[in-house]
Order: sequence, then C-alpha cells, then structure tokens
Amino acid sequence: MSQIIRSTGQSAEIIEDPWYVVRDPAGLDLPGHAHRIIPFQQWRALLENGMTPGAETTGVWLSPDDEFQDDLVQLIQLPLLAIDFPSFRDGRGYSIAYLLRTRCSFTGELRAIGDVLRDQLFYMQRCGFNSFAVRADKDIHDALKGLTTFSVKYQGAVDDPVPLFRKREQATLPDEAWEP
Repeated sequence: MSQIIRSTGQSAEIIEDPWYVVRDPAGLDLPGHAHRIIPFQQWRALLENGMTPGAETTGVWLSPDDEFQDDLVQLIQLPLLAIDFPSFRDGRGYSIAYLLRTRCSFTGELRAIGDVLRDQLFYMQRCGFNSFAVRADKDIHDALKGLTTFSVKYQGAVDDPVPLFRKREQATLPDEAWEP
C-alpha cells in the first residue's frame, strides 16, 4: 500500500493510502482495492450508462483539460476529488483547487496527484488541497517538510483569506478607527 501526506490545517502526517488511483481502465476490477479514484471521463461514462459508482468508495481525478463544470453538483458530493498535475510546471491544478473550495464549497478530501514535489506542497495547501500523493521517486518524509517551509503568509488564500497587511492594520489601529 502506498503512502500519502494528509493535512488537517494545523498539522500533517504520513498515512497509508486506502485509495487506489486508476490510470488504466482495466484498473476498475483490481481485487483488494475497495476505494478507487477514477478518471473523470470514466466516471462520466459510467453515469451516462446508468451505473452509479459507490459514493463512499469512489473518488474522481480531474485533469487540467477536463470540462467538468456541468457535473459539479454531483462531483462535490463525492468524498474525494483528486487533481492531476501532469507536470510540476502546470499550474492549472492550483486554480481548480481554489475554485472547488471557494466557489463550489467542496468540503471533502482534495488530493494532489501526479508530478507532486516538496516545493509545491505549501502552496497547494494554501489553495485548498488537504492530501498529497508525492511523486513515487521522491522521499515522502522529506516532502512533508515542505508544508512548514514558510512561517509567514503574505497573501490571502483559502487557508487564511486575510492578507498580512490587513492583519497589521487591524493590530495597529484603535478598534473605533477600524472600518473594514
């Protein structure tokens, strides 16, 4: 069984991953994997054919090129959504995560999969990811340190929407002078 990093916001830990990411359509029938993360196109095809994948045992992974807007109502009901990073240079997954958390109010597990590296984890978490499947050739224990690399957050984001300059204004102005 593989391992992932799961973050609760205040802390993060390495855990055994109960989910299996299906990259090959034949992977749907693998014995011993009760929880599967299937590609969006495969999930949509199952729905179109009248099949309903198990809601608690099925997650969906989205690629940056997937057109999933019409299926958002059903997608945000799933327990897990994963966003694939085909390359660490492809930043579209950050935007997808941010929109899922802010505009769509997705509250389930949001996982980064694919070419996920230590240097990205802090920023991925700020965009709304709460679990990370680090690239197989990288040390997951070393990658875990990427969540604590920075101690100060200047910009507002999903995890802390108030930017630093606003916090400083609030701290220096008397209460009656502060008007948001």
